[in-house]
Amino acid sequence: MKGDVNLRFIGSKQLLVENIENLLSKHTNGSEETFLDLFAGTNIVGNYFKKDFTVYSNDLLYFSYVNARAIIENNKELSFDGLQHNGIVDPILYLQKNADRMDFTGSHYYEEAYTPTGDSMYLTVENGKRIDYIRETIELWKNKMWITEGEYFYLLSSLIEAIPFVSNITGTYGAYLKHWDKRALKDLELIPLEVKDNKKENKAFNEDANELIKRLDVDIAYIDTPYNNRQYASNYHLLENVARNDKPSLSGKTKIFDWSNLRSDYAMKRKALNAMDDLISNISATHIVLSYNDEGIIPINELTNLMKRYSFKGVIDIEHIDYRKYKSKIPSNRDKLSETLIYIQKKPIKKGKVIAATLKTMDKWKANNNSYIKSPLNYIGGKYKLLKQIIPLFPKNIDTFVDLFSGGANVGINVDAKRYVFNDMNDRINEMFRYFATKKPDELVERIKTRINEYGLSKTNEEAYLKFRSDYNNSPNPLDLYVLVSYSYNYQFRFNNSMEFNNPFGRNRSQFSENMERNLRSFVSKLDNIDATFVDGLFTDLEISNLTENDFVYLDPPYLITTGNYNDGNRGFVNWNEEQENAMYDLLRKLTGQGVRWALSNVIEHKGRSNEYLKSFIKNSNVDVNYLDYNYDNSSHNTVGSGSIEVLVTNYDTNTFQLKNMEYDYYETQIR
Repeated sequence: MKGDVNLRFIGSKQLLVENIENLLSKHTNGSEETFLDLFAGTNIVGNYFKKDFTVYSNDLLYFSYVNARAIIENNKELSFDGLQHNGIVDPILYLQKNADRMDFTGSHYYEEAYTPTGDSMYLTVENGKRIDYIRETIELWKNKMWITEGEYFYLLSSLIEAIPFVSNITGTYGAYLKHWDKRALKDLELIPLEVKDNKKENKAFNEDANELIKRLDVDIAYIDTPYNNRQYASNYHLLENVARNDKPSLSGKTKIFDWSNLRSDYAMKRKALNAMDDLISNISATHIVLSYNDEGIIPINELTNLMKRYSFKGVIDIEHIDYRKYKSKIPSNRDKLSETLIYIQKKPIKKGKVIAATLKTMDKWKANNNSYIKSPLNYIGGKYKLLKQIIPLFPKNIDTFVDLFSGGANVGINVDAKRYVFNDMNDRINEMFRYFATKKPDELVERIKTRINEYGLSKTNEEAYLKFRSDYNNSPNPLDLYVLVSYSYNYQFRFNNSMEFNNPFGRNRSQFSENMERNLRSFVSKLDNIDATFVDGLFTDLEISNLTENDFVYLDPPYLITTGNYNDGNRGFVNWNEEQENAMYDLLRKLTGQGVRWALSNVIEHKGRSNEYLKSFIKNSNVDVNYLDYNYDNSSHNTVGSGSIEVLVTNYDTNTFQLKNMEYDYYETQIR
């Protein structure tokens, strides 16, 4: 686990890993290959030594095992291919975005167990519902075989690690606070885990340590047993419950399940010393490092004598480390813990070639939680880079999403809705999307590559490109248009007045690359799983009378004060001018009158020019204006960057998503 969570886990060794490493370095000879973290907890130690050794991680608690499967066993980057084939490109983002869905009909167990809905205050109701949705969805994906085991444990551990950051507790789950701590009022946020690739066959176990060691033979064993009578299973019962997902009945104010089968002898004074003796006597390891502290129920002198009894030739090394204790909200008379590290050599050190060496650098990766599907088309004015600012401002639980000026469909393809209407006057683009919707990704990519091979297209073969362009113009079709664009200058769509494609060759730059293929596959996979209709026409021609308060309209029109080949009145398109601008405002007023929520993307100023029509509409209408950063980072009103002020105007409150009362003076908003 990470950050504050490490400190809030009893016995976490985040502060001791370097001491452990220094102690081991005094006694190892470089031939060691395997490292056993026998009571792994949050896997801090095992993950640290992943750079040096094949790591075996073990813990009796299942949520620790889940984490070990995620970050110890996992090495190479997880692809989530199964989800991608089902239109889910980024599972972290998908789970996060959908966690607030009102139409979730699955189990509400965690809400009813740990929130005020069930008369407890471990979590807010909202976060309890989010956990229910995310946990059920991950399990559903596993049952449908949309994710591998490694992917399953990665996603599950990401959820479990997010929970302590919004838990209303002092440090453990022994009890919840009777008032809401500020941290608990935050929204649950999934944060991708970092995975290190040490190129080794690491392994996670979920077993009784005293039984497991009878089957293993390792070079180094690190032992960090419970120190006192605080049973980890009861202190972390909520996390363990989410990990197991058995949904047992809970009892008492603390809402705890029957954890008797997880009771540790090491946390029982009358059993701890015998359990330790049994462990050390049976363990097959060359080097053993044991960690204990002065709160432990086994006296340090007894523990030292036990370890020395099993050491090879009496070799023993003891180090005492003082470090500050984690301070909870409950005052304590003790500010420090004294940790004792005890090293013994239990059997002869291997002779021969030195094979273990610290990796100076390791490949690392973590799932992306801030990515969206990118349109396979490079369409001028596309909003892909602004999605992370725009989409969070959209309402949830949309029935029909209308992308009124859809263009490359960057926005619509990333919105969650029951139905989609993509409208654009460029019928060539929509014809392409309609074609995409009839094909599976593999089939579509195969057809594209076949056309490329037939013509010998490449980023240097201009003659082949010109031949292919001529053949397309003689017999236009959506597949060839996409292939043609893939090798054209800046990947742009450009037609002459006769609607012949005339964009020049993209020499040494444009080709159907791996990135393009990946974007296309993701887009088509999503398209294959949604109810989408592509409509060709002017925005004023689209029938809107059937839209209701549960529908949503997004507008990204040609900008009156910028230039683009889509609004110059040529190439078969209708010119965007003041008349079109005012007609759009009329439409927005009509939608508001019907109770339909809408959002409008536009620019107020651009390179010294000002859209007075938009300013007047904003001034005389009851709307929200959200200022976006033209350079694609969150921005304030004063950020002008490249000379543009880009905005998202809405007829609803972007915090509550409630429709605003639209009050306006019709004639004041019309600049004639």
